[in-house]
Amino acid sequence: MIRPGPFSLLQDAGRLGWQHLGVSPAGPLDIQAAAWANRLLDNPRGTPLVEIALGGMELESALDTWVALCGAELDIRLDGAPRPNWSRFALRAGQRLSLGFARSGQRAYLAVAGGFRAAPVLGSVATQEREGLGGLHGDGRPLCAGDFLPCVPVVLPGAASVPWRFVPDYRAEPCLRVMLGGDAGDFSVADRQRFFARPWRLSPQSDRMGTRLSGEPLRAPARQWSLGVTAGAIQVPPDGQPIVLMADRQTMGGYPILGWVHPLDLGLLAQCPAHREVRFERVKLGGMQEDIREFYRFFGR
Repeated sequence: MIRPGPFSLLQDAGRLGWQHLGVSPAGPLDIQAAAWANRLLDNPRGTPLVEIALGGMELESALDTWVALCGAELDIRLDGAPRPNWSRFALRAGQRLSLGFARSGQRAYLAVAGGFRAAPVLGSVATQEREGLGGLHGDGRPLCAGDFLPCVPVVLPGAASVPWRFVPDYRAEPCLRVMLGGDAGDFSVADRQRFFARPWRLSPQSDRMGTRLSGEPLRAPARQWSLGVTAGAIQVPPDGQPIVLMADRQTMGGYPILGWVHPLDLGLLAQCPAHREVRFERVKLGGMQEDIREFYRFFGR
């Protein structure tokens, strides 16, 4: 690793099965871009890859292999020659791969054939900086200059790309699907309607734990106890500014929950820069379940 970029993390499908002990699952923020990067290389969906925030990475290969990049739109150069995004290409020993800074989107995913190798912590290599778990060294540290990312030589038959119709437009204002639930019945009808009727602006205080929304405050109902929370939960704290929980979320929360963002739309939210406006639309549970089943049928569990 010559330059790691502002914030690059080794991730896999997440540290599952430990939330009852307060351990966050982590994993990629954009599960679709990460899944496509691995699929291009014939890797299983949760094979370890690198989540690159904003770009600015440079690395040199020590072996012959293949890599794939999906996610944020950025300049990709191999020994100075351009390479396409949402594609796989050969990387030879001694070649340098350089990534510019993102022009749209916020996170790119770099996968290697066979996956990057690191010792798992609680069954996963997913990096969780806050809890000091996972990553290349097992202590939650982001990647830094001088790090060596172990992988194995692999030969693939040729280049491949994601079909254009599956490549998202990160420049567009997203409309994210939401299923009402949790404490939604304790919000006023007017507040529920206002949540969907107007755009919300993304706060610069957002991070991998949660995306903060800014707008006309909702009136949050009182809550006297804490409950387990999942990715996509829309919490409404006393200031009325909603928070959408993301991959590094806490495992329990006491703020009222208005509903859940569709799991496949969380990646679009994670790719939005600060101050971008987003909208929400209401959907039913059955439709969300079928979408997730289709995702797992295609990419694997």
